[in-house]
Amino acid sequence: MGSVQARMEAALQRFLPAPDIAPERLHLAMRYSVLGGGKRVRPLLAFAAGELSGADPARVEIVAAAVEMIHAYSLVHDDMPCMDNDVLRRGKPTCHVEFDEATALLVGDALQPLAFQLMAEHVIADSSVEHIEMLKILACASGSRGMAGGQALDLAGVGKSLSLAELEHMHIHKTGALIRAAVMLGARCGHGLDAEQHGRLERYAETIGLAFQVVDDVLDCDASTATLGKTAGKDAAQDKPTYVSILGLARARELAEELRTEAHAALASFGPAAARLRELADFIVLRKF
Repeated sequence: MGSVQARMEAALQRFLPAPDIAPERLHLAMRYSVLGGGKRVRPLLAFAAGELSGADPARVEIVAAAVEMIHAYSLVHDDMPCMDNDVLRRGKPTCHVEFDEATALLVGDALQPLAFQLMAEHVIADSSVEHIEMLKILACASGSRGMAGGQALDLAGVGKSLSLAELEHMHIHKTGALIRAAVMLGARCGHGLDAEQHGRLERYAETIGLAFQVVDDVLDCDASTATLGKTAGKDAAQDKPTYVSILGLARARELAEELRTEAHAALASFGPAAARLRELADFIVLRKF
């Protein structure tokens, strides 16, 4: 994990515009929002999936950086006053607090196309057809049928009583879409996996995407702000439906464990080559921050 995290920090340093290039304030805010924080779960998953498919790490680095830029932009916008109105992210002031709302909006606007530019200008696949398919995977995961749509459902659900199925549908999109994209893009940087194997990888990604959100909901009510690096208890304060509010704390923890078991089952036929993916499923469910 440490090796991949360090590699991604260096890569993102290179791929982001330098802070002395105009417009300097926007570029400084972009770097502030992306660098020096976060667990880099999505890049870790991309590298683990790439290891499974024999991918060139240089290719995986590109898609991992692109997914991380989309993720960072989503956090910047999610924290703004028109969304969750949060003041703390990754242990430091959120972008709109450190800079201003207009700059934070532009940070997201700039990070999203930069992610696609990065994937478009580097060789990440063996064929142009596969390359275009990978661009499509990230676009779909980012848009109204993916992460952005999940955020819309999240906002619409505030103060409402959702069923478990409705909550799952929301988080398959809001949190799960980019996690699935990270796994599928990392795997597609390599070769040798057939359609059935890609299907099992997608099942793995779906289960850990949900598990990630279940654990997030548990930590939101069970961990401190200092531990999380973001405001604890904000879901309850904003009357948001969560796995804890619907299932209770004990059952939510049980569900996370069940999803971890499902994730391991999806990888069963891959053998030792999927060891990193299994370890990441464990990390996602057992993490304390």
